Amino acid sequence: MAKFSWVQFLFFSGLALFAGFLALAIAVTLEPSLSAPLVALISPGLKLAEMVMPETHKSFAWTFGWFLRIAIFANMAYYFTLLNLGAYLLYGKRSV
Repeated sequence: MAKFSWVQFLFFSGLALFAGFLALAIAVTLEPSLSAPLVALISPGLKLAEMVMPETHKSFAWTFGWFLRIAIFANMAYYFTLLNLGAYLLYGKRSV
């Protein structure tokens, strides 16, 4: 089994956070011109946050803040998984 170091975990977490935030920014600007499955492929957090955030009677700042938290965290998890899958496919079960 391939070793998973803390350095790799922190690096992929930071890279996934940046990629998730960037994907959310791109998906929000391109959402009107793209199909829903393509937007969900680029930024699954955007579609998840749209479904999860109920219509509440809270302030706009509260609603928007939680929308962003959900979307960015979901995108981060998505891109973290993709990065780890790519590393596994690239390096396989090689000993490091």
